[in-house]
Amino acid sequence: MCGIALIISGTRIDLSSLFLDSVPSVSSTSIDDQLVFSIDDLKAALGRRGPDSLGSKKVFLYSKTSSSVEKQEIVSFTGGEEAKERDESCSQHVEEENGCCFDTHGQTRELRGINPIVQPLMDTYGNIFVYNGEIFGGINIDSDSNDTEILMQALGNCCSCNSHLHTRTSYCLEKGKSSVPEVLSTIKGPWAVIYWQESSRTLWFGRDAFGRRSLLVHWPTLEDHRFLLSSVSPFSSTEESSGFEAENEINNHNFWEELTCGIYSISFDAPKLDECLVGEVRKHEWTNSMLKELIVWERTSVEPKPEDLYSSNGKALREQCSVHSACSNILPSKSGPIQASISGMAETVLFALRESVMQRTSLHRIFKAVTCDIRQGVLTPVAVLFSGGLDSMILSALLDECLDPSYEIDLLNVSFDGQSAPDRISAKAGVMELRRIAPLRRWKLVEIDADLSTLDLETKHVMSLINPANTYMDLNIGIALWLAARGSGWVYEGNNNNCDEDLQCIERVEYKSKARIVLVGSGADEQCAGYGRHKTKYRKGSWLGLNEEMKLDMQRIWKRNLGRDDRCIADNGKEARFPFLDEDVIRTLLDIPLWEIANLDQPSGIGDKKILREVARLLGLYEAAVLPKRAIQFGSRIARESNRKNFGSNRAANQASAGSAVIQVPSNLT
Repeated sequence: MCGIALIISGTRIDLSSLFLDSVPSVSSTSIDDQLVFSIDDLKAALGRRGPDSLGSKKVFLYSKTSSSVEKQEIVSFTGGEEAKERDESCSQHVEEENGCCFDTHGQTRELRGINPIVQPLMDTYGNIFVYNGEIFGGINIDSDSNDTEILMQALGNCCSCNSHLHTRTSYCLEKGKSSVPEVLSTIKGPWAVIYWQESSRTLWFGRDAFGRRSLLVHWPTLEDHRFLLSSVSPFSSTEESSGFEAENEINNHNFWEELTCGIYSISFDAPKLDECLVGEVRKHEWTNSMLKELIVWERTSVEPKPEDLYSSNGKALREQCSVHSACSNILPSKSGPIQASISGMAETVLFALRESVMQRTSLHRIFKAVTCDIRQGVLTPVAVLFSGGLDSMILSALLDECLDPSYEIDLLNVSFDGQSAPDRISAKAGVMELRRIAPLRRWKLVEIDADLSTLDLETKHVMSLINPANTYMDLNIGIALWLAARGSGWVYEGNNNNCDEDLQCIERVEYKSKARIVLVGSGADEQCAGYGRHKTKYRKGSWLGLNEEMKLDMQRIWKRNLGRDDRCIADNGKEARFPFLDEDVIRTLLDIPLWEIANLDQPSGIGDKKILREVARLLGLYEAAVLPKRAIQFGSRIARESNRKNFGSNRAANQASAGSAVIQVPSNLT
């Protein structure tokens, strides 16, 4: 896991291929001039994501005093302490105002491979690479290898025959070589990259098709001509606007935007007559056919026939009876084969989810985390963002199957109402059910209690993390995620795994989770009709309306959820992994008829996310299988406390549409 950034200055960036109303940029003078934050602010924000090492490189593309001047610098830190500083291949010192340059920054959290690395990486050909992501398929990674180094090698072997000029097709004249878009399109897993290809003088950047890793962009404007990329918005960029900014109507929250998922390039031509270098931005299409299908998100079977609904409703009735009472067989005899068919679909989903969790938690993929924790005497490499609800219960049960029995599992639960929050109540019930199906595992329910009235500094910090999102709903979710990932709370300790706080063998002690990886259930509701708006769309537009709403959710999840969630979790040096958003899981769910994914004619807790409820039953999670959907901001009760703090009451907040209301920074936060 890493924090990555790029700053390009002293060049014109041509955005005409992306935006019809793009504003031409002009050359600029100083790297710090007009920025709403300093480079040190940027490094500090990135450093929280990657506390193990820090590196940077500066490359001069063009100088007015010399046509070929290049300088690279690396400053590396390990364990938060400066290790070394060196100046490489510097032919002469050049002041930035004399030409065009770009700075790349990489802060790394070691999670994979035997030997630590310092980003940015640079090969013998002058290619430069910073990477924030994980490769779970598509490119072969040996158990002792680092995926950043392997991907750098693959990109280094790519052709340089003007592939950056072709946005719709993969065009390569060099036999046996792939293009950069071809290599990036093969990756299964979350990623964000910045890559300088020296031979073609082309800068490549982008993020995976679902936006599972954050990458923010500042496109050049008349107010700030630089081109910037960053994993996160620096803290000071959300400070109160200065007089200059107010006068020019610059809103700092509008400085950054989420980079639309995809692969981009900037090719640099020779300097123009005015001695200004020009870089043209292009967006490239994905080359992997399977990935294209997932992006389009087309389901084969959307509208059921009457007999399909009869079969589906019969199964739902059987499930309802099995939960609430001992029911006689009131279904037709032909429901036997139907039951087998539905169970087969659930087993297919279960298999895909199990493989997804295995890929994200197998020990060779978290080697650094495991070895580090072993040295510290702690055996908890993976945690789960845990509400005790359907999604987190499934992930926890699968994690138990995939992780060595000697490792503990932290279940991170946030409450803004002590023991009374709905998520705390369901979490306690959930851990008891997990102990029933997996008694040999040592489960640790980490109770993270918070008081919103005492979190003013933390709230301001999280505001910078959710940026460019700026609603109270985003802030509430962001605070809950940030606190959960921090992992500072309380656990009950006793002599056996079956104790709870009501027994005398229990002592409540302070605890901080050292897990570097956090499993998160994002994507389950979008793909399995778990939101209340899905039922509303179904009632208004039937199956077609429901399918279109789910499709919309999946195609905007990068902007509404994942970038924000990644930034809030990673700020604690933890990496979020999303098993429900594995490419093979998405494909498996799309292959199942919509009416078997969900049947919203049925009550909440039965028809919504129907396929996942069947998966929970296959895992032995019968109580979790009937729990209704509850969003983290409501289950933790941060939304209630936020409404009282910012609007006076829930009623006033509802009248103000607090969920979508833009954040107004209180005076005590500025």
